[in-house]
Formats: sequence, C-alpha cells, structure tokens
Amino acid sequence: MKTVILCGGLGTRLSEETVVKPKPMVEVGGMPILWHIMKHYYHHGHNEFLLALGYKGDYIKKYFMDYKTIKSDIEIDLKSNKNTLKSSSAEDWKILLKETGSQSMTGGRLLRLKEALIDEESFMLTYGDGVSDIDISALIEFHSSHNKIATISAVRPPARFGTMIFEEDMVSEFKEKPQAGEGWINGGFFVFRKEIFKYLKDDTTILEREPLESLASDGELMAYKHDGFWQPMDTLRDKLSLEESWESNSAKWKTWNED
Repeated sequence: MKTVILCGGLGTRLSEETVVKPKPMVEVGGMPILWHIMKHYYHHGHNEFLLALGYKGDYIKKYFMDYKTIKSDIEIDLKSNKNTLKSSSAEDWKILLKETGSQSMTGGRLLRLKEALIDEESFMLTYGDGVSDIDISALIEFHSSHNKIATISAVRPPARFGTMIFEEDMVSEFKEKPQAGEGWINGGFFVFRKEIFKYLKDDTTILEREPLESLASDGELMAYKHDGFWQPMDTLRDKLSLEESWESNSAKWKTWNED
C-alpha cells in the first residue's frame, strides 16, 4: 500500500530550524524526522512513498537524490573519472517527490496526487512531523474490516507537564508528562479509499476541516484508537524532547532494528 506524507508546510512554530530547511528535514538523532517516519512504515512492509512537497521542497529532493550515494561505499578511479557505488545500505524505497504548491493546504496537496493514486483501492497518509509506535499492520486490518472511505488514527496527546496524585498532603503517585487521560485527537496515520477525492475541491481545501467533517456526517469516517506512543514535533521543545529520547535509547517510535 502506498503512503502519502505531507511535507509542504511552513513549520512557523519551529522557525529556529525551518528558516533554512523544511520541517520534515529537521533532524532527530542526526536523521530527518521524515526518515524516522518512513523507517516505521518500512518496518511494517511498506516501501512506496509519495512526498507532497511545498515549502523548500528542493531541500528534500536534494537529500534523496544524494541518499544512496551517502549510504554507500564508493570506489573512485581518478584516471578514468569513474565512480562505482559499493555495498549500499540504502533502504529499498520507491519515492515520488511531487511539487504540490507553496501555498496549498493539506487537502489540496493530496488532491494534486490524485493521478498517482487513482488506481489504488486504498492508500495511507500521514504528516511529515509526527512519530508514533502505532501498529501500521493493525491499522490497515481495521480499515479493511469496516469498508468505509476513511480511517483516522485517534491518539491521546502527551501532557505538557507532570501530574501528581495526593493522599491529603502526601504525593502517592507522580507521573512525568504522561499521555493525557481524557480526550482523543487526530494523530494522522490515515488510511483512505480512493473515494476520498470526491471530498477534495482545490488547493485551498484543508483536509481536517470540510472533508473530514463531511466524511463524519456521511458515516464514512472510522477511528482507530492508539493508546501507545505518539508525539508531534511542533516546537523546539518537542524537537529537544525527541532528541533526548533518541540519545538515551528510549525512543518508543523506533520500531526497526539497526542496519
């Protein structure tokens, strides 16, 4: 199943990094967060990606154009000026890098990929700035079971601050930044049938507004509830938190093994 990743936003709340690069290319553990997302899908057996580019899309294009070279040993014959790639460790990925407009909204970006997806019975979509340990295989199985147009992953956002439970003045339980106990939000990691394109109008369409609202009204939107790890990278605080988890070998979204 093909996977669409929305990579075109401005990332204004992470301007410390996004002034020079698109948000999906902000690094965690020395690799772009986009790479982390793709590795998770790849771990579950999916290697065809459609990247919807916008702001500084050329940065992402250059990265993947050079990716195999960077991940390979290189033999150089200076006399003949011949370079040979040796023992590449690059992943078996097929990637469509699609320009979807600098000002397009999320639904508009997906609409611009219609031609590449129209022959697919279903496809996946997520944002290029959030990581999770969500079980992609179980998500697809859930989507296949209900025969509706859309599946959205519902998650509980991480609390910004720690919580305490008291017995009078004594702290009986302390949790540092737990997942929120109440309320579900859109965590990305969608699965759509191709009928989704009937709900998209033009570049100004915001996927999370009229399309999802209409799907819900039509009884065509189902929720896959994920109680595990999920975290977006909206701010520098989020980026540093993810970095800390990676460096301490406690990154819950790292579902794959090292090469």
